[in-house]
Amino acid sequence: MVGLNKVFLMGNLTRDPELRYTPGGTAVATLGLAVNREYRDKNGEIQKEVCYIDVDVWARQAELCAEHLKKGSPIHVEGRLQYDTWENNEGERRSKHKIRADRVQFLAKNIKMENHEFDEESEDGDYHTNNHSARHAETVSSGFKRNSSDDIPF
Repeated sequence: MVGLNKVFLMGNLTRDPELRYTPGGTAVATLGLAVNREYRDKNGEIQKEVCYIDVDVWARQAELCAEHLKKGSPIHVEGRLQYDTWENNEGERRSKHKIRADRVQFLAKNIKMENHEFDEESEDGDYHTNNHSARHAETVSSGFKRNSSDDIPF
């Protein structure tokens, strides 16, 4: 049977990103994310609930998150659900679900992230930034390529 493990979440950070590095030098940032939901109960009253989940971001994306995000920052996360298990200091087995982010989009208007785009995951499991601004600047939102200032796509 084929499986699918894909998660899309939008919410706000519950704390500043925690940046650390693996012994191999790869950056890892842990983000606390709060995702709000509003719904009407059977009496028609609006109810609110919040889902809190940790998100792990790797490599250059982790460094960018630590540099540009702070508690309260709105983000969109695309990734996969991951289940971690460990033993605490008392020898008790512990576990929790978290998100392993493939992409993080900053939603705040005041964050400048010019010239940072991410390729698909490379062979080493890392994401690399590329400067595609010149190519993307030529493409207008309708999908047409602008050849000169006189071209109007209608």
